[in-house]
Amino acid sequence: MSQNNTLIIFDTTLRDGEQSPGASMTRDEKIRIARQLEKLGVDVIEAGFAAASPGDFEAIKSIAEVVKHSTVCSLARANEKDVRAAGEAIRPAARGRIHTFIATSPIHMEKKLRMSPDQVVEAAVKAVRLAREYTDDVEFSAEDAVRSEMDFLCRIFEAVIEAGATTINVPDTVGYAVPDQWAERFRTLIARVPNSDRVVWSTHCHNDLGMAVANSLAAVMAGARQVECTINGLGERAGNASLEEVVMAVRTRGDAFGLESGIETTQLVPTSKLVSSITGYPVQPNKAIVGANAFAHESGIHQDGVLKHRETYEIMRAEDVGWNANKLTLGKLSGRNAFRTRLQELGIELDSEEALNATFARFKELADKKREIYDEDLQALVSGVAEEAVETLRLVSLRVCSETGETPHAHLVLNVDGVEHDVDAVGGGPVDAVFKGIESIVKSDSALTLYSVNNITGGTDAQGEVTVRVEKDGRIINGQGADTDIVIASAKAYLNALNRLRQPERRQHPQLGDV
Repeated sequence: MSQNNTLIIFDTTLRDGEQSPGASMTRDEKIRIARQLEKLGVDVIEAGFAAASPGDFEAIKSIAEVVKHSTVCSLARANEKDVRAAGEAIRPAARGRIHTFIATSPIHMEKKLRMSPDQVVEAAVKAVRLAREYTDDVEFSAEDAVRSEMDFLCRIFEAVIEAGATTINVPDTVGYAVPDQWAERFRTLIARVPNSDRVVWSTHCHNDLGMAVANSLAAVMAGARQVECTINGLGERAGNASLEEVVMAVRTRGDAFGLESGIETTQLVPTSKLVSSITGYPVQPNKAIVGANAFAHESGIHQDGVLKHRETYEIMRAEDVGWNANKLTLGKLSGRNAFRTRLQELGIELDSEEALNATFARFKELADKKREIYDEDLQALVSGVAEEAVETLRLVSLRVCSETGETPHAHLVLNVDGVEHDVDAVGGGPVDAVFKGIESIVKSDSALTLYSVNNITGGTDAQGEVTVRVEKDGRIINGQGADTDIVIASAKAYLNALNRLRQPERRQHPQLGDV
């Protein structure tokens, strides 16, 4: 594919997506997602913000060590400390990129940066030149470009291209753009900026008005050849442009775009499910491409048409984006080697024999409860085992009673720091009773801000996956639990969140600026 008809997919799930409240990821979780993004065929993986915290630095460095085909990128503000941190973090990468940015809108320069336009240009040029000491692949972003003056954008882009920037990103940081105007902005910049043909033009759109994908595609039509996006549209506030929607729009409407990407589209659904599982952000059923109902037909007229000829109502094949029955044809008599092989096929790598044994034991337990085990079940099992290393609160036993006309009650036994405690509790329902019982023992004083239930697979014997979100003293923590018994899954999820809450804060806020 030549540069003119290639669309570069820049995934920022691990950086911008992580800014979603409660979506912070551990180093191992980031590595799992990065491996899957590479399997998906993402061109550039923005692995984090190296200067944000030592944890983020180490996560980026670890990803740079294991990813071999995708470019690994770190974000950096336009200052020496950030750029050097980014440069050191990506040093092990086969292909590394530094993505440096500074705000360019009048309101940001005056109110946030308290810098003059001349000072902003000087800082941008200095950052790009410094980044070139570490890599030839340097991206520059003009934060809040949507509200920046065109003349100033042309000036700063000309300066950073001369300094050595190879990608110019024009971000709609606040989700303010509309497609026609956004496309016109790109056409004007490409036409006016000297040496614009020496760089790749990139678009990064937020979804505050629900137009992130539309604006991204409008920019592509106007000459952008890189789209910055996230899996499931994850991101701060209303999120970012959804990778799967951008990719499938370009592929399905080849007549309109005339572009190709290197994305292996059959990995879209598996990637979506992995990100949802790790971050605790469920995918809405009617979400385009990866939602459970994306290829479902309720209307009799639609059903009749699809049965007669699929293309009457379907513009894509479900199989092309990864919707298939990924059934693990293993049962309770299956061996450890076959189990390990299937994990490897799914891109799941456990870091120790103990972790494999724990996952295999859970698989055997689940096989006794479920007739069929799916790949999604395995992802849930692995996520559960990963949390056991920091487990100081553990469910020993649980008995609940919910009867018509009677107040639901629960009896729990919890192991807290090696000591068992039992309690009886009542509530508005069995889950409420369980949560109140747990809180009476743990006394976390946290606020439960989200309780969500999703089935991992189909069928009445499916595992239910519960996500809870708790908040205390400004910390927002997600917890997850999976079980064929939804009350037990709820208890696991709540304890998972409280276990995380009891750990020292793993990292600072994932980003100190926004692009």
